[in-house]
Parts: sequence; C-alpha cells; structure tokens
Amino acid sequence: MEITKHLFLNLSILIILLLFCLIWLDRSRKFNISKTAIIIIFILLLWICLQFSYSPVPFARYDLRIIPIVIGGLYLGIGLILVAVMLIIRLFYGFDSGLIGTLLLYVPLAIAFFRLSPWFWKQSSDRRISIAICLGIILGILTTGAEFINYTGNPWFDVLFAYLVIPPLGIGLIAYSIEYIKKSVELNHQLIKVEKLKAVEQMGAAISHEIRNPLTAASGFVQLLNDEYLPRHKRKEYLSIVKEELNSAERVIQDYLTFAKPSLVSIEELNVKNELKQIISILTPIANQNSVEIITDFSVIGFIKGDRQRFRQCFINILKNAVEAMPNGGQLYIETHFSQDYVTICIRDTGIGMTSEQLERLGEPYYSTKGKNGTGLGMMVVYSIVRAMNGFIRVESEIETGTTFYIKFPTITSLKKK
Repeated sequence: MEITKHLFLNLSILIILLLFCLIWLDRSRKFNISKTAIIIIFILLLWICLQFSYSPVPFARYDLRIIPIVIGGLYLGIGLILVAVMLIIRLFYGFDSGLIGTLLLYVPLAIAFFRLSPWFWKQSSDRRISIAICLGIILGILTTGAEFINYTGNPWFDVLFAYLVIPPLGIGLIAYSIEYIKKSVELNHQLIKVEKLKAVEQMGAAISHEIRNPLTAASGFVQLLNDEYLPRHKRKEYLSIVKEELNSAERVIQDYLTFAKPSLVSIEELNVKNELKQIISILTPIANQNSVEIITDFSVIGFIKGDRQRFRQCFINILKNAVEAMPNGGQLYIETHFSQDYVTICIRDTGIGMTSEQLERLGEPYYSTKGKNGTGLGMMVVYSIVRAMNGFIRVESEIETGTTFYIKFPTITSLKKK
C-alpha cells in the first residue's frame, strides 16, 4: 500500500494548505482574490503534488495532480493553463512513456474544460460537487487503465484504491469547502443588504414620526388662525406655537443631515475648556430644573481643531442626555485631561445607567434608551461628529450607578506631527 500511503500524505498537505488559506481569508475579511493570484496558487499546488509524488520506477509518477486540475478547470476555468504548466513541470522529470500517457490523457481534458466550465456553473451546488467527484473518478479510472498498459509491478489493489478513492475524496472535500464558502459569502451579503434596508425603514419611520408631530400641531394652529374673530393676543400666541413646532421639525431634519453627512463646515482652533464652559452655561437652566449639580475640573490647556458649531452640538446632546438620566437630581461631573497627543473629555453622571445590552447598541441608527420618547438621532449625531473630528468615544455604565463618556480628540500638536 505504498502508493496509497504517499497519496494520503499528499492529500493531507493539500488540506492543510486549504485550511491555512481559509483562515487567512477569514482574518482578512477579503474573499475577492484576483485571477492572477488564484492561478499562481493553483500552479503552486500543482507543483507540490508533482514534487511530492511517489516514483517507484523512473517512468511512472503517482501523485494527486488530478485534484488541482479538476478544481481549477471546473470552478475557475483555468484548466488549459494548469494542464500546460503541468506538462512543462513534467518535462523536467524526463521525456518518457509516462509523459506521453500524460499528454494523451490531459490535453483532451484541457480542451473539454472550455465547454465544461460555463455549463458547470449553471448547475446547483450539490450537483456541482457530484460532477467534480465523478470527473475525479473518471480520471482515476483512466489513470488506472494506463497502469494496466504500462505495468510497474505495484499491487493492483494499491493502485485501484489510491486512484479511485483518494483523488475523488480530495476533490469532494475541496469542492464542498468552496461551495460552503460561496454560500456563506452570499448569506453575509444578503444579511448586510437586509440590515441596510432595515436601517432605512427605521430611519424613515423615525423621521416621519418626529416631523409629523410638530407639523400636525402647526397645521392645527394654522387652522385656528383662520378664525376672523380670534383675539389679537391669541393670534400672537398661536403664531408663536406654530413657529416653535416648525423649529422642532427643522431640528430633527438638521440632526438627520448631520448624521448622514457630518461634514465640518468651518475648521478652527478650539479651546476645549472655553467651549465646554459656554455649553454648560446654555444647559445650566435645564440642570437646575432637574436638581442636577454640575461639577467641573478642567485642565489648564487643551486645544483641538474642529468645527465649533458641531462640537457644541455634540456635547449639548451628551450633557442633555446626562441631565435627563437623573430625573430625581444628582451630580454631573465634567473633566478634561491633556496629554501630548490627545485631549480627553470625561462626562460622568449619577443617573439610572444602562444595561450591557443598551450600552452595546448605543449609537446605532435610531436606537434610543428613552423608548418611545426618543429617536436615537441625538447619539447618532454624537458618534458621527466625533468620528468626523478624528476622535474616539468610549462609554461605561452601570444600572443605578451612572454613565461615563470618554471622548478623545487629537491635540493640535499631534496633528502637526502627522
């Protein structure tokens, strides 16, 4: 059983190489390889099969060249190239009767691959695997037939088992792996498409809901304004409400646009300490209403580059959420830390906190921890602005303990180094 033993060793090498390729593809997340790279890989596999062949006599070589030729010819349409390369490599081992037999067997097969490959891809996945295995068996039978004509003294059982079992087994394993990967990639693409459609549906539903509410209210008060006998002070009050509702609708649209395209209109040098003080002065009335005490600890220096308006919009959203997370009052800590490369802004509240599931979904399109009272646009905008300003955001939270945001922006000095 010397031939069987050597061919099993060859098959093990091929399977190990296939496993390494699959691991590399999975790690790189890149399943699209150029055809040139694929041809080189299959030529290498063909060379390995011939190099590790079993040659009990000079004119006979027992190997698994059938496997790369069948897989490459059927699945990739490169059968003619592989056969030509195989014949060139075989020439280096001598011009003998074995080479003539190889020519007679594989040249017609290379021509047949021209017709087989397009037809092959029209078949179902299971049928493709079956066709590949059957072709391997046919080639094994023909190779065994050549052994009968050109007898080398090896036991017939060894030759039959080696060529009628091992090559079809290898072809079946590799063909199944290819079909499995192909199906996995297709399912992954479908899943991505479904997720995108789901995000669009959620986006449309959230925006339409948020815009419809103020527009409905505005429309109702506009109808009331049509009353000719409406007192002047009421007319003025209704107009003020209409304006407020339209402004509310405009804010929703602006939040969506900021998330969809968080472009920085005006890049300038920002003093983080001064900007945060300005934001705190805007939110102090809301904090007082909720009995929230704001405690600050700012580093002396800390300059970044960014859009002033977007920066304020980002931190107004974070601080407002922090205040709303403390309905019964609490403390809101705002700190900044300066290093050579980054300015870190730390915002910590003593509010209701979030579960690990909520924390994991924070910043997802249209996900809100406020339930029906929120759309998730605010946190989406925060993440978009931080990314646009080359920053990083990390959130930690515990139920009934509070939530901490860590936002890091590159300092001006680190940007100049780059």
